Amino acid sequence: MPDPRTIADFTASLPNGETISLADRVGKVVLVVNTASKCGFTPQYKGLEALWQQYRDRGLEVIAFPCNQFGKQEPGEADEIASFCEVNFGLSFPLMGKVEVNGPGAAPLYDWLKAEAPGVLGSKSIKWNFTKFLIGRDGKVVRRYAPTDKPEAMAKDIEALL
Repeated sequence: MPDPRTIADFTASLPNGETISLADRVGKVVLVVNTASKCGFTPQYKGLEALWQQYRDRGLEVIAFPCNQFGKQEPGEADEIASFCEVNFGLSFPLMGKVEVNGPGAAPLYDWLKAEAPGVLGSKSIKWNFTKFLIGRDGKVVRRYAPTDKPEAMAKDIEALL
């Protein structure tokens, strides 16, 4: 298979294990984020939900991938994670199944995201939970955001793509 070039080349797993194609995300602006329920950045769920509410009718899609690779901060099962996010943050955007974002078990989507938008000093690895990737309507990665970048600070970039 040739090197994937857009988000359309990937699949993701839902919390129930069902695999879905991400091809239907082309034509939308997509924000992909690795998340954890017991992280200092977990309150960013509120900001991510606010972005989703504000821009979804204009074509923004927010997709969260729970990950337990950083400090074991996402130990729960899919139903526990979904319940926590809904109860504590009122999340309504898609929450996928748990993934690894680094190492040999990394989800192919994350290998692509890291290659397309390396981190500081060209680092390919994800440093922590709540690393965010913005993908344009053409399905290509536009920008990577650090865990410390608050979702509301990304609004200007999102608006420019919408």
